[in-house]
Amino acid sequence: MKIAVVTDSASYLTPEQVKNNDIHVVPITVIFGHQTYLDNVEITTSEFYHRLKTDPQMPTTTQVTLGQMQTMYDQLADEGYDAVISIHLSSGITTFYSNLVNYLPNVTNIKVYPFDSRIASAGEADLVMLAAKLIRAGRSPEEIIQALTRLRDTIDAYFVVDDLSHLVRTGRLSNASSFVGGLLRIKPILTFNDQAQIVAIEKERTMRHAYQRIKQKFQSVYEQADYPLRLTVIDANNDELQQEWSADLSQQFPNLKIAHSEIGPVLGVHVGAGTMALLWDYDWEQWPDSVTK
Repeated sequence: MKIAVVTDSASYLTPEQVKNNDIHVVPITVIFGHQTYLDNVEITTSEFYHRLKTDPQMPTTTQVTLGQMQTMYDQLADEGYDAVISIHLSSGITTFYSNLVNYLPNVTNIKVYPFDSRIASAGEADLVMLAAKLIRAGRSPEEIIQALTRLRDTIDAYFVVDDLSHLVRTGRLSNASSFVGGLLRIKPILTFNDQAQIVAIEKERTMRHAYQRIKQKFQSVYEQADYPLRLTVIDANNDELQQEWSADLSQQFPNLKIAHSEIGPVLGVHVGAGTMALLWDYDWEQWPDSVTK
């Protein structure tokens, strides 16, 4: 069986990852005023953050259309693929996944296996990379979905925004009302809740204090985990802090795989420049064959 992997641009895979693993990416759209741009196709990450800083119009996003998905599935069917593992942005912050599931009975020329990442950025990317790895290993779509579910259960992410107003403006912070009055004077630690929505869970006064608190959370998991962990430092146009966090983590956890990912245009609309995050999960590169059997 010939199986393809499809994802959206919120996974922020590198061009090398996409090319080397035969991954198919459908771009999400960013909007500045009346101008629309396909994420990392018609606007790069650096161009986006420059415009975010200089353009008086605040950007918005629009989800991938079902027409885009149909075109992608048709293309794959024409290329001889029998099935698609379709991994997408968290259903807690967009209705796209539920819309896709409802639409799939209309796709009759290829079998599509949809999967809700319940996360974004590096977490979504790790799921995609595991799917590609398991396809190369000859696993069936059902086995791949089972493995993705198990990997998803190990994903944890905490992040700190430099300016919380973006999340409030775009309505992506589910419990914003509980922070009213101090929204712009604190650095809350945010995560994804059980409904895969973004929520603020703790208040810190500085980015440094927030980082130390998140690192404590990881330390606890690191000491108890009975499987190989992968830790990813994620930044939104904040290379200085990315290097600082990465160096500190490498020193404290010298035997740990530490990766780096970015928050590009679509996610940047909602979290703004300067955002930093730590995400950890089972290291997909060391995923054992026994877990998928």
